[in-house]
Amino acid sequence: MRVMVIVKATADSEAGVMPSTELLEAMGKYNEDLVNAGIMLAGEGLHPSSKGKRVAFDGPKRLVIDGPFAETKELIAGYWLWQVKDMDEALEWVKRCPNPMPGPSEIEIRQVFEAADFGEAFTPELVEQEERLRERMAEGK
Repeated sequence: MRVMVIVKATADSEAGVMPSTELLEAMGKYNEDLVNAGIMLAGEGLHPSSKGKRVAFDGPKRLVIDGPFAETKELIAGYWLWQVKDMDEALEWVKRCPNPMPGPSEIEIRQVFEAADFGEAFTPELVEQEERLRERMAEGK
């Protein structure tokens, strides 16, 4: 199963406080362990929401909202995409993670939908389209 592991933003990350060399080294070692275990598919840190934008949808209307966004506890500071056997394995790996922030922080784990999760609504044509798109992404096209 694939999971997205979400590093929640803090007041420091939203203020643009950069991690220390020690934290960068610890996270680099942790990421290396994830890669060596064959778990890590992707992972990145994100700039503060002050550099971001949101698009609100209401029918055909689109409203662009410039950052920063309120409610730091609802924002994302970074993520990983992992391939694990189950949620318990993901949880064990998260427990091994260095604290990603200078102070208190949270990491959330969410399962990624797979084609089979959509049942009959995901028709053979849609499955074929999904496979073509994944192949093109893997090729970088």
